Amino acid sequence: MARPDLRDPRVLRAIAHPVRNRILTELDASGPLRAADVAVRLGIPANQASFHLRQLAKFGLVEEDPEAARDKRDRVWKPTEESGYNVQLGEIEKTPGGKAAAAVFLRSKGAWAHHVVDQAFGQDRTPGVVRTVTEQAVRLTKDEVHQLTEELTDVVEAWRLRTRDEQDDGRLTYMIFQIVQPYPDNPADP
Repeated sequence: MARPDLRDPRVLRAIAHPVRNRILTELDASGPLRAADVAVRLGIPANQASFHLRQLAKFGLVEEDPEAARDKRDRVWKPTEESGYNVQLGEIEKTPGGKAAAAVFLRSKGAWAHHVVDQAFGQDRTPGVVRTVTEQAVRLTKDEVHQLTEELTDVVEAWRLRTRDEQDDGRLTYMIFQIVQPYPDNPADP
């Protein structure tokens, strides 16, 4: 499924917020949720979850899902794009306010990446929680990097769709954090 490009710096700033980004990933993994469900999964107050959902809706990133609601008063939210977005930083940086928005986004993502790695290698051994880290090396051309990334994304997407919309049966939302890059000590590209 093709992912639409995200090119609006205002939307980029909206998703740079860690709670909003986490809400989007939870909706992506779980399917439609109420603000109260989001609050429980993220460990935040329901009014905070509701506020951030409304902000995401304001930027067109989530919408109400009336088919999932129990009645007309029940507000259930889903992502507007089930496949997510391709963030086009180069295009965003060309727009007014784009460089600043890209800088905020990159700072937020960098801080999150550090947190994820710290958690993966940390000493927390919570019973029932599985953490795995895989580091492998493979020699690739630039085109092969794109192909490998697409194949890995397809595998994770198949699992996401397989487990989405399941009732609370002991599942946790696991993050698949994928980095494909040349070794930092590699010489410049040939």
